[in-house]
Amino acid sequence: MIEIEVTTDPRGIGVVVPRGRLNMVSAGRLREALGELATAGTHRIVVDLAETTFLDSSGLGALIAGLKSARQAGGDLRVARPTREVMTVFELTNLDKVLRPRADPETAFDD
Repeated sequence: MIEIEVTTDPRGIGVVVPRGRLNMVSAGRLREALGELATAGTHRIVVDLAETTFLDSSGLGALIAGLKSARQAGGDLRVARPTREVMTVFELTNLDKVLRPRADPETAFDD
């Protein structure tokens, strides 16, 4: 089971924290959370993956869908603090080049 926390920081950046396994069963919840942020006008989004213990292709698909939605609205989606397990999946799929992980959610949009 996954828990997804969604907050907005003082700069208007959406911060999404999935806790647990991000797989076929739970990816729809992440996709929905990211879509709701974009629909509500939050186009800069950070997904903090520090507490994500597993990621499969469905989870990757949810992240890419969120990235697409944010960019189409003129914003961006960034990932922060991926666990070793998640980083391995990013590297195997070369998505570490697209989703370039950041050190922490607070500074993900500082560049």
